[in-house]
Amino acid sequence: MLYIDGTWRKIGGNGTFPVHDPATGEAIGQAADAGRREAGEAVTAALRAFEGWSARTAYERSTYLYRAYRIMTERSEDLARLMTREQGKPIRAARNEVRYATDFLLWFAEEAKRNYGETIPAPRADQRFLVLRQPVGVVAAITPWNYPVSMITRKVAPALAAGCTVVVKPAEQTPLCAVEVFRVLEEAGVPPGVANLVTARDPEPVAAEFLENPAVAKLTFTGSTEVGKLLARAAADRIQRVSLELGGHAPFIVFDDVDPAHAAKGAALVKFLNTGQACICPNRIFVQRTVAEPFLETLVQRVSRLRAGCGLEEGVSIGPLVDRAALEKVDRQVRDAVARGARVVCGGRRLTDDGLDRGWFYAPTVLTGVTPDMLIYREETFGPIAPVLVFDDEEQVVEMANDTTYGLAAYVYTRDLSRALRTVERLRFGIVGVNDINPTAAAAPFGGWKESGLGREGGREGLLEYLETKLVGFSI
Repeated sequence: MLYIDGTWRKIGGNGTFPVHDPATGEAIGQAADAGRREAGEAVTAALRAFEGWSARTAYERSTYLYRAYRIMTERSEDLARLMTREQGKPIRAARNEVRYATDFLLWFAEEAKRNYGETIPAPRADQRFLVLRQPVGVVAAITPWNYPVSMITRKVAPALAAGCTVVVKPAEQTPLCAVEVFRVLEEAGVPPGVANLVTARDPEPVAAEFLENPAVAKLTFTGSTEVGKLLARAAADRIQRVSLELGGHAPFIVFDDVDPAHAAKGAALVKFLNTGQACICPNRIFVQRTVAEPFLETLVQRVSRLRAGCGLEEGVSIGPLVDRAALEKVDRQVRDAVARGARVVCGGRRLTDDGLDRGWFYAPTVLTGVTPDMLIYREETFGPIAPVLVFDDEEQVVEMANDTTYGLAAYVYTRDLSRALRTVERLRFGIVGVNDINPTAAAAPFGGWKESGLGREGGREGLLEYLETKLVGFSI
């Protein structure tokens, strides 16, 4: 369904399109298939609503987000179960994501009231400077399928808190979750036109409207680096503001002063998060040579116990990949690595037993003997593959970790505080977890360096992304 100017539409200009469960291939619903015309109508509605919404006090805007937080919390189980069917992640992970999504509503309900300006000492006695921060205007948001609820609230909540109005185009794989998020916003009383939803099978016409419509002041996108570059190039024609949260190629560094079993447990938990379909999942696991054997032993034990299947089943910890293309990419990386000398310690194949052939399942896999000439060393995997590399010293591993065009997340396991600080300062990544596999929260800035993106989401910085700075000079 589309939600434009406070009205629901069951059918878009292109009719509807089916939504499938990636675990079974079963069609679980239909979504309205919008085109450029509907995207333009949504932008017009957002522009019309902007003046009234931005004129409301921060306390008023905050109230709507608090209401949405309460409603989403009450509906969390239904949202989680829908997410598992539509996106594939195990139900426990889906519940965690819904909680994460509500965190953004709560955090920015509070941050809405903290949009502070400042005064600046002037060089003249008869002069005063004020700095105001005002909403940028209409925001177009394009969100991904891997976190289909929290990535919407991570963009919509700060936009509304800042006084912006918004049009969201969710991933074509997960429109049903987006519809339920907007039902929450509707029930919270968000005025017509302030938040609009455009679902579509083909994202290109909608994106073209977002990029070319002069009413859209800002584009925010979470997705692949390749698509992010295309959007940034097109946005440059109008000097349109953009924020981009793109791909990752996270190093996971294990020094020899830690318990290798403990480090392996952490590596397994974060590597196979969301079946490896998270931009912060480790893509290269570097283990110091003296602890490589016990680390690998524990890692393989834990990975071998992971059970794949439909996420609503008890005990399932690995869901399907999102589609055939994702499965083929993972398999291509594994086959390339093996052809170039890597060894498959466990996994390394598509899963087809017990009905898994109906979905896009790939066995949780551990590779050793990985080298820089392999695809998996350079490309983001976005799947359940753990490549393990051995290193000898700190200098070597930092150089190897930084040997990538990506710069989102990195992980360091060490008990040595000096080593931790040295390594953190030298790693060219926007997020670093030290003995911590979950260095994220709504209250913390999230974003990457280099080709992993522009801007930050969450934290105080997340609100600033939706504000323009205005200098006011007074002569008195």
